[in-house]
Amino acid sequence: MANGQHLQHLLRGARSWNAWRRAHPEIQINLSNAALGGMDLTKYNLARADLTKATIRFANLTGTALTEAQLNDAFLYGAILREADLTKAHLIDAELREVVLVKAKLIKARLWGVDFHRADLSEAQLNEAQLHEADLTNATLTNTSFRKAKLHHALLKYSQLKGTDFTKATIGFTIFGDLDLRGAKGLETLVHQGPSTIGVDTLLRSEGQVPEIFLRKAGLSENFIEYAFALVQSPIRYYTCFISYTHQDEGFTKRLYADLQSEGVRCWFAPEDLKIGDHYHQRIDESIRLYDKLILILSEQAVQSAWVEREVVAAREKEDREQRPVLFPLRLDDAVMETTKAWAADVRRRWHIGDFTQWKHHDTYQQALERLLRDLKAEHKPAI
Repeated sequence: MANGQHLQHLLRGARSWNAWRRAHPEIQINLSNAALGGMDLTKYNLARADLTKATIRFANLTGTALTEAQLNDAFLYGAILREADLTKAHLIDAELREVVLVKAKLIKARLWGVDFHRADLSEAQLNEAQLHEADLTNATLTNTSFRKAKLHHALLKYSQLKGTDFTKATIGFTIFGDLDLRGAKGLETLVHQGPSTIGVDTLLRSEGQVPEIFLRKAGLSENFIEYAFALVQSPIRYYTCFISYTHQDEGFTKRLYADLQSEGVRCWFAPEDLKIGDHYHQRIDESIRLYDKLILILSEQAVQSAWVEREVVAAREKEDREQRPVLFPLRLDDAVMETTKAWAADVRRRWHIGDFTQWKHHDTYQQALERLLRDLKAEHKPAI
């Protein structure tokens, strides 16, 4: 259990705490099992502190020194550790879902079994870190450095790999699922200590532009490697799409889905009604991350639905972050044009809204469909 005296000093603020630490460098800080949720721990010196099984949910640890800290089994869901120093820290089996670790230092950190689901590790340094069985599903890894890191049995699925540096990292039995590897660096330098799983979805999203030596050393057969490079010669014609709609608009959605499929557009449904046990916000964000474009069917019922507003906000954040169009709203009536809701007004200002109000009239529907298909055309660049 946490030392009561240490907790009292912690509550006196960063300046007092850091001064006390400087005056008593011999004290081994014990904050194990401490409830620190929601606290402002900005720039605290927590180096070498024992935070085993501590609850640090939604706490702010921006710029905090956690060098060689013990965070095994700690619960840091939603915490902010922007620019925090976790060099050589131990976070074995820690919960870091949705944690912000932008520009954080995790050099030589032990991250065995850490759950980084939906965490933001942009520009973080994980050089020589140990990530055995770490879960990086849906993590943002833009310009993240994994130089000489160990990623055995790690899971990278739906992760954003723009500028991600894997130079001389070690992998084995690592899963690369539904990723675009074209933005990753150093794949040809990876050290393979066992076969890894490279999903067909990853080859599709990467359009075959993956270093051949990486695929071969990962254990893929020559036939699969040949297939991967053939994808470059046969680029995808349209962006992949996720269609989101309310059940009241199912008739229109089924027609649109069938027509898009017949034109070669790869698309899926995202109904409003989720199954029991589904994670509401996670399903929305995964829809946007997993597919290139999100087609949102807007109607009177949809405008009144909270999930629509959530999807619009998520799409706007995605577009601002990646500087590319994500949301394609289509309207079946005038509700979105007439409502006073703030998010709807933003949609009217920011996006062209496809007009399918006359979708039951064949010619008008076809004209609107042709416009949508034109907008969904993929932009291809010459293969490197």
